[in-house]
Amino acid sequence: MLIEAPCVVSLTWRLRDAHGQEIDELAEPVEFLVGGDDLLPKVEEALTGHETGWSASLHLEPEHAFGDYDADLVFFEPRTIFPDEVEVGMQFDGVPPGATTEGMPEDTIYTVTEVYPEHVVLDGNHPLAGMALNIDLVVRDVRPATDEEVEAGSVGQPAVTVLTAPPSPRLH
Repeated sequence: MLIEAPCVVSLTWRLRDAHGQEIDELAEPVEFLVGGDDLLPKVEEALTGHETGWSASLHLEPEHAFGDYDADLVFFEPRTIFPDEVEVGMQFDGVPPGATTEGMPEDTIYTVTEVYPEHVVLDGNHPLAGMALNIDLVVRDVRPATDEEVEAGSVGQPAVTVLTAPPSPRLH
């Protein structure tokens, strides 16, 4: 079956930064909806018209991956609004309750990047924002999408998010 929207592809990949440093490896196939919200547009574009067994090495500049890094999405919030266990790497879906900075985008996932006695640094950028990426991918299977998948815009496997498209209000 040829890859055309809407369909579901099973992929494996190896993702590296522009210097060859490995970022992620997906050794076991995972399904993604082509024509939905599951993959970056440039990845979908490369997949379209191919079939099971196709492989490619893609280079994605930041504007085709997770966008440029936006310093305006970094916020300093009082340490007192966070749980005692707050630590670097924790994420908050949306503005944390009690945040004091006006205008923080509501529909953003914030990552704690630093914890100080008086404040916590929250970064609303995707962890790969500003990075050029190299991906070696292999199409392991292609199948028709179900009506439910098409309606949802996703196969619904949120645990794998490295090459998923960020929500449009955030980075692109």
